[in-house]
Amino acid sequence: MATETAGKNVTDILRTAGLRPTRQRVSLAELLYSKGDRHISAELLHEEAVAASVPVSLATVYNTLHQFTEAGLLREVAIDGNKTYFDTNVSEHHHFFIEGENRVIDIPGDGVGIGRLPEAPAGMEVVRVDVVVRIRERQ
Repeated sequence: MATETAGKNVTDILRTAGLRPTRQRVSLAELLYSKGDRHISAELLHEEAVAASVPVSLATVYNTLHQFTEAGLLREVAIDGNKTYFDTNVSEHHHFFIEGENRVIDIPGDGVGIGRLPEAPAGMEVVRVDVVVRIRERQ
């Protein structure tokens, strides 16, 4: 039986997003959303799945996270092009990346102001602006 997520059953959430609620998708969704809003890498979610006895490969975790992102259930946060986190909070907001800890935390929605954006090339439109502010402890 699927757990409740923000008052909704994860099976219903998947169906509403246009995704078939397979056993693996439901199990991964339960792991993702059972701890509230958070930023997670595919590797960490895979570790949590293994610890919870969910039989799933790392490749399936990656595929599922990308499917959830395409369906609007997650937001992808790319750091340096080689590290990707998935955010369960899909609202408009930006992020701090804590160097040395490899941790991502939210900046409140009004915490960043964008004064001017370039015009998109012909036939294109700006969909979203993602700001990642890198921080570290003072030396």
